[in-house]
Amino acid sequence: MNASAQPVRLRGVFSPVITPRADDARQSAAMLVRHCRWLLDQDVGLAVFGTNSEANSLAASERMDLLDALIAAGLPAGRMMPGTGCCALADSVALTRHAVAHGVGGVLMLPPFFYKGVSDDGLFASYAEIIEQVADARLRIYLYHIPQVSQVPISLALIERLLQAYPGVIAGIKDSSGDWANTSAMLERFQPQGFDVFAGSETFLLATMRGGGAGCITATGNVNPGAIAHLYHTWQQQDADAQQAALDALRATFMQFPMIPALKAAVAHFAGDTRYGAVRPPLMRLSGQQNNDLLRLLRAREFAMPGL
Repeated sequence: MNASAQPVRLRGVFSPVITPRADDARQSAAMLVRHCRWLLDQDVGLAVFGTNSEANSLAASERMDLLDALIAAGLPAGRMMPGTGCCALADSVALTRHAVAHGVGGVLMLPPFFYKGVSDDGLFASYAEIIEQVADARLRIYLYHIPQVSQVPISLALIERLLQAYPGVIAGIKDSSGDWANTSAMLERFQPQGFDVFAGSETFLLATMRGGGAGCITATGNVNPGAIAHLYHTWQQQDADAQQAALDALRATFMQFPMIPALKAAVAHFAGDTRYGAVRPPLMRLSGQQNNDLLRLLRAREFAMPGL
């Protein structure tokens, strides 16, 4: 493939968009379109099919059908970073090829995560085979480092090797390790090479921007998009630290509950549509008490989701 094509550098705040689960696929797609439009109106991009999208509970065909629906609804492909990394290499290739054909801004790619203790050589071979099979100069891969969940870390040495082999294709990373030392090392070592580092939550947004990073990809972008995007745009202003503290406090509220069900419960409440609260097994909705407790805490913060 032509690995010399230069990527469009995605920047800003992205959210792994919650995936609605309605009675039929068309209803689910319409609900997803609605939520995505609201996020875009808040200046937050669409990292559909991420961890908080319950992507690994979706079949590859479901992901492709939903992406088709978003494109058919007129949502801008260039503001999308769909997750395409799977355990099965063929699924990763099919999802990536499908997303690139739609003209997405990039794809967010987990390493193959079922087998643990695999070598960097094995991970390099996996990414390389996907790149070579997709064989499209438009391909821009954002690596997804979330070792506490995947148990398959993406090392600095692996990033260096991929950048050398596929410049302009390996475009950046989402670092969800929660380890600022690791994020900082990525910024220092790879940002000068045009490799864009996104923090894995808004908790590290200000620090990432001060380190020259590209932004963040964050679950709570689903519920607090405007405030997170505002910090991205105003991180050099005097109140940036106060903004960061406010973002952290709201995130801490949601983290008192199982995160994905809590995000969906909040969207369901403020959208006035209980269907948004549904999750896929093995996840479960918030209990009635949990839902009441979450809404009580949000009311105490005078939290709202205007325009939803």
